[in-house]
Amino acid sequence: MGSSALTGTFRILHVSTGNVCRSPITERLTRHALRDRLGERPQAWGTQGLIVESAGTWGHEGAPMEANAAAVLADFGADASGFTGRELLDEHVIRADLVLTATRDHRAQVISMGHSAGLRTFTLKEFTRLVRAIDPATLPDPLDDGMVERARALVRAAAALRGWLLAPSAEADEVFDPYGAPITFFRSIGGEIQAALDPVVTALTGIPAHRS
Repeated sequence: MGSSALTGTFRILHVSTGNVCRSPITERLTRHALRDRLGERPQAWGTQGLIVESAGTWGHEGAPMEANAAAVLADFGADASGFTGRELLDEHVIRADLVLTATRDHRAQVISMGHSAGLRTFTLKEFTRLVRAIDPATLPDPLDDGMVERARALVRAAAALRGWLLAPSAEADEVFDPYGAPITFFRSIGGEIQAALDPVVTALTGIPAHRS
């Protein structure tokens, strides 16, 4: 459990390699999806206690996100502004209540840092697969118990399922690196990330996405 468990917040950390492509896309799409579910009102956003961040195992400290990554976010109507890359540090892992990585290698790197991170670190697609198998009725009600308690229970349930619900293939839990690729590949990766995030954010909030 991250240190934020003591402060009434729930901190989600997205991890990739350079923190300029995959994890910025995932961070900003997560924030966008949460706002879609919870509304734009600052008080609603602030009191839910969900904090979304990202970093890279070889993070380009202070770098902007890749232009193609920003373009993908614009496609989804998500905000790319004000982003700067970060190198993954011990303090990021210590504070995180849920770490979602792009690949299994990133997951292994986070867990190897220690800080009892194993039970709260998953690849994004792995976590999605596990979340889909969890009955939402078994989770705390976000209105009665708060979104933070629901999020903590979701992570515990996913960790308990991990040994029982295996990936259909080694690649099934990976989000491949689009760095240096054309915008078409970035858009494909963005679509994969969005599809993986949708059930996760629904499970976290108890609110399905608004469909047009």
